[in-house]
Amino acid sequence: MQTRNTKQRQIVTQVIQDAERPLTVHEVLAEGQKQLPTLGLATVYREIGRLSEAKELHTVTIPGDPPRYEKHGHHHHHFKCTECDKVYELEGCSADLKKLVPKGFKPKTHDLTFYGLCRVCA
Repeated sequence: MQTRNTKQRQIVTQVIQDAERPLTVHEVLAEGQKQLPTLGLATVYREIGRLSEAKELHTVTIPGDPPRYEKHGHHHHHFKCTECDKVYELEGCSADLKKLVPKGFKPKTHDLTFYGLCRVCA
């Protein structure tokens, strides 16, 4: 089924693409409303759902936090600032992590989040 490329859809997509970090739905809404003040929360949820279904977004899940969304890309980890609650992407992944796995175990995937102060809050 073909979907229309509306201004709202373009703005939500652009906000997520331009973000240098994973965003919550409310962060997408706030950034989007800078370009289109009438952009609504339901529209943002709908567009994030559509982008997720199309595998264009990756959901970042951090325990105790609302889901965040980022462009689908390469494997990486995250840093959560405990002061401002923003989450940032960390490039790369250390091969040394495999050394942590007990002998005889065969991990399929992993996720790693560092917690501390971002450069703005530090």
